[in-house]
Amino acid sequence: MITDAAERLRDNIQKVIVGKSDVIDLALIAILCEGHLLLEDVPGTGKTTLAKTIAASLGCSFRRVQFTPDLLPSDLTGIYYFNQKAQEFEYRPGPIMAQILLADEINRATPRTQSALLEAMQERQVTVDIATHSLPRPFLVMATQNPIELEGTFPLPEAQLDRFLMKVALGYPDEDNENTMLLRFERDDPLETIQSVIGPDDILAMQTEIRTTRVENSVRRYIVNVCRATRLHEEIALGASPRATMALYHTCQARAAIKGRDFVIPDDVKQMAPFVLTHRLVVNPQIRLRGREPEDVIRDIVNTVPVPVDSD
Repeated sequence: MITDAAERLRDNIQKVIVGKSDVIDLALIAILCEGHLLLEDVPGTGKTTLAKTIAASLGCSFRRVQFTPDLLPSDLTGIYYFNQKAQEFEYRPGPIMAQILLADEINRATPRTQSALLEAMQERQVTVDIATHSLPRPFLVMATQNPIELEGTFPLPEAQLDRFLMKVALGYPDEDNENTMLLRFERDDPLETIQSVIGPDDILAMQTEIRTTRVENSVRRYIVNVCRATRLHEEIALGASPRATMALYHTCQARAAIKGRDFVIPDDVKQMAPFVLTHRLVVNPQIRLRGREPEDVIRDIVNTVPVPVDSD
């Protein structure tokens, strides 16, 4: 079921998003794991279009919020107002009640507003005044930030970055894909005619199904050893948390499922580790002076930790 649904979703999304099959797969993995995505890239690379297309393909409600320094937590969560006709207070839901929320330039909002969103991401509920409201299911936050323009921003602290399942960069398209994009958008916007290929209930069923993907003891230990290696590495000041270990485990299960397997292999771990772990680490400043990035450190680790060669 998952493989077929993932293929249909991928084909549908690629009617709009050109040449980004790897990014589409990562977004699908985040949805299957009930996680959230941090999209870090320069403006104009398709982050908003990707989020809208995914929402349309899944048949989910979608809202976009432009984060600014004057955005208040209540602008996200909603408010209670007095209905004079009914003579009672009523809840007016905020955009966070959408099934897919695009938090555009999340690092431009104040820490107070960031915390309101990130708490809702973790708890799957919001508290307005004294009432608690459950968020819809499925629920996915796709937050964006520009890695170049940092003036007037409030960088997310490590504890909040840890709430995101993965950090992904879309990057620029290659020459052929950019040409294809121009042809595809020449007359009409394909996003306006995109249809859903599965529904929210299908997503919930798949989220349950991926938890049955088998992980052999040797592969499980490999996942643990990769995460533990980040805590001992000389170039890393703060390594991966146990939450990161859980995230890597579940994303490997989801990747195996969309690739048509009912079991996880070490290559799943190698492929997912950079996206799951990089944004959770605090690296020593000296490594950037040597021209190395956190992604390089993660790749070194997954290539250094012994890979299991048989099943237990």
